[in-house]
Amino acid sequence: MKQIFLIILALNISTLTFSQQTNQFKLIDNYVKEAIKANQIPGLAVGVIKDGKIIFEQYYGVENLEDLKKVSPSSMFRIYSTSKLMTNVGIFQLIEQGKLSLEDNISKYVDNLPKDWQNVKLKNLLTHSSGIPNFIAFSDILPEYSSFKTIERLSKEKMDFATGNQYRYNQTNYMLLAMIIEKITGHYFENFILKNQFPDVKNQVVFSSNALEKIPNRIIKYNYNSETKEYQKSTDIEGKKAYPGNGLAITLPAFLKWSSHLINNDFMNQKTKDIMWQSFDYGNKKDVFGYGWEISKANNIPSYGFSGGNVSAYRIFPQNNMAIVLMSNGYNFFPAQYQIVNHIAAIIDRNLTDAYSLAEESVIFEFSKKDNPNAEKNYYNIKEKNPKWNFEDTLNNTGYILLRNSRINEALKVFVLNAKENPQSANAFDSLGEGYLSIKNYPLAIKSYKKSLELNPENTNASNMINKIQDLMKKK
Repeated sequence: MKQIFLIILALNISTLTFSQQTNQFKLIDNYVKEAIKANQIPGLAVGVIKDGKIIFEQYYGVENLEDLKKVSPSSMFRIYSTSKLMTNVGIFQLIEQGKLSLEDNISKYVDNLPKDWQNVKLKNLLTHSSGIPNFIAFSDILPEYSSFKTIERLSKEKMDFATGNQYRYNQTNYMLLAMIIEKITGHYFENFILKNQFPDVKNQVVFSSNALEKIPNRIIKYNYNSETKEYQKSTDIEGKKAYPGNGLAITLPAFLKWSSHLINNDFMNQKTKDIMWQSFDYGNKKDVFGYGWEISKANNIPSYGFSGGNVSAYRIFPQNNMAIVLMSNGYNFFPAQYQIVNHIAAIIDRNLTDAYSLAEESVIFEFSKKDNPNAEKNYYNIKEKNPKWNFEDTLNNTGYILLRNSRINEALKVFVLNAKENPQSANAFDSLGEGYLSIKNYPLAIKSYKKSLELNPENTNASNMINKIQDLMKKK
């Protein structure tokens, strides 16, 4: 009798678990479809691993807008800067093998470095605290330049800041990490990564930072042109030196396998992962970032990840035994990769609910709807329930997005709202000035810029814009 009871109990638990997973699947699926609709995302793939199992793997939309080929498990998305995670793992694999140390000077592995770079350490490259100039900031550094020629050109520039003092996102750091990997292993960077992190997938991962290169099943990112109101395929060409920073294209099944290996300590042991996910001690005592990984917290529960090109994101939640992969090929309103990941995490585990993040998503979502009379009402309803929450940056960014999409009157309403909500913000009034300028209301534009200057006398943009508008009024 006891045995029968246990069997029935097990069946009931199994049925309940299946029912919960089915409900979660529907909730995630419905939410993702809404996010795709709101941002007019052409194609997207998303996967979730929980407790060692893939509990969600779905494909939406099309690979391209030319022949409307549907996104599928064979679709290889360009993940741009999310590629850096694979570079990070490669570095820490070598650290675990005793071939590298975070405290090593990079001059130990790379020859002919500028004098100011000599004492930059491996840890400074991973944490974007090197202060080395970023090669993408210089238009005369061509895609075909080798890493060594790029260094030669950058040697003419001053350091951006004192090494270790702050975080500043930098592609040169990852070019140097790839050079170090090649020096130590004797293998091309991309071959080392494929061999040591993707041994069990074929034709599902490729390195290329050339959008024009013809690669079977690789999806190219679309950029939305707000003037023509059409998507245009990216034509970016950045060369081989960009591989470690943005060069990977990968299928969702391959990315999920990579994630499983990371979770199961197949790439490195837990102790090494813990070091990789530690927060770096920046000199300014303000910035928060791990050794190549963003650190996020929801209800004090940490997670680690990165995003790329505003179209891809990866997040792992060690305490929750969960990871989320998201890859898309474009958006027309707001880069929503973080919001989608956060929302999915909250659906799966309520403990990961970030109420502010969900509210912020709601604010953006309502303003994204064309001529939506409920957008402001929704904002005030949220603020009424949470008066301490501040959405200044959210409103400001939303206003500019609307402005870029030629929705000028809607943008102005958001800028007006932001200035009303943040009467001591010089930035809010500066943006309001730009909003009035866009509709050629010169008196109110000048008034807004003067208010911004009053709040921040060092705002040179405001003073320059006042002079510019006064000149326009004279010519009128």
